Amino acid sequence: MNEIENIPELMADIGARARTAAAQLATASAERKHAALIGAAEAVWRCRAEIIDANAKDLEYGRDKGLSDAMMDRLMLDEERIRGMVDGLRSVAEQADPVGEIIAEWDQPTGLNIQRVRTPLGVIGVIYESRPNVTADAGALCLKAGNAVILRGGSESFHSSRAIHRCLQQGLRDAGMPEDAVQLVPTRDRAAVREMLTMTDTIDVIVPRGGKGLVGLVQREARVPVFAHLEGIVHIYIDADADPEKALKVVLNAKTRRTGICGAAECLLIHQDIAKTIGQGVIRALIDAGVEVRADTGLQDITGTVPAHETDWGQEYLDMIVAARSVPDVGAAMAHIGKYGSGHTDCILTENSQTAAKFLNGLDSAILMHNASTQFADGGEFGMGAEIGIATGKLHARGPVGATQLTSFKYIVRGDGTVRS
Repeated sequence: MNEIENIPELMADIGARARTAAAQLATASAERKHAALIGAAEAVWRCRAEIIDANAKDLEYGRDKGLSDAMMDRLMLDEERIRGMVDGLRSVAEQADPVGEIIAEWDQPTGLNIQRVRTPLGVIGVIYESRPNVTADAGALCLKAGNAVILRGGSESFHSSRAIHRCLQQGLRDAGMPEDAVQLVPTRDRAAVREMLTMTDTIDVIVPRGGKGLVGLVQREARVPVFAHLEGIVHIYIDADADPEKALKVVLNAKTRRTGICGAAECLLIHQDIAKTIGQGVIRALIDAGVEVRADTGLQDITGTVPAHETDWGQEYLDMIVAARSVPDVGAAMAHIGKYGSGHTDCILTENSQTAAKFLNGLDSAILMHNASTQFADGGEFGMGAEIGIATGKLHARGPVGATQLTSFKYIVRGDGTVRS
């Protein structure tokens, strides 16, 4: 099924079937959606050996393609990661159903009762690279929110995504739900991606999840609305009033736990008054952990650092590399983030509540953290069960995109023969 001659015809058929399924999903009961997700979770765990075998083919393909270590890490599945996928499916299943939730309700002097009610978006297209677990996360979140979804996984995760997709469809079948609710584009041909970006009649929103090249392409060429972030250029500012132990623990975790995720720290901003104390301790610990620290002139006298260049500011390394700069105060840190940041996630480490408030209120990143690792920039860690991505735009969804963020709303207006004068 990998070689398909007529991509436009294929995608038009997938889109039409997704639109039909979306109409059925819009009124599906919470119980039936719950059953489909639990069934999918059970199928994923039952078929874990098959999924790992499929993933081995993808890892071989990735090695042949020369994927970076970070990309290979994103691609790899083992039993622990499959357990995480299963837990995510179950967590999404157990959440409250957002569809039909009354967001607000009020009465007008005219006698009208007005409700703002959550409703599905319709059909969501998800285009992603490497991470095959996105197949499960995106499928689950879209289904929970009453949306049909068209999944287009990366060429490198082709076999893994298909194995996981079969489990999602098993859950749908067992729950008596339409299998077309979750469809996977059955080709590696990139023409399918370009086709999705123009399917305005059948796709309501596109969510790209991957590297800068993919997201940039989608944002440039999509005629369908997009939820996206281009890069995770994540900053941590260590304030003069930071706690040394917290700073050391948080920075090491934020940089080294997993370097290839979008919540990994990429730049340290260190208050100049603590550069030779807390700052030096943190930088030495990073170097001892195997991190290359590219430091500005204010920090270069710390043994083991290498000089930073202008190109290091605003860089997403996704590797064991971090840029470091000394700054005179929180205002200078905020100015640096404003110039070089990507609006994804930024953090302040301080025990001064006024300084923290200035940072948290003055910056406009999608996620702002105080004394916590930026690796928590994840929908699962926010209690959403999973996420379909992190949106850095300012319209509709922002930050981790969970099931609730995959809904819109409508107004229901009730009267009693009420007419306008």
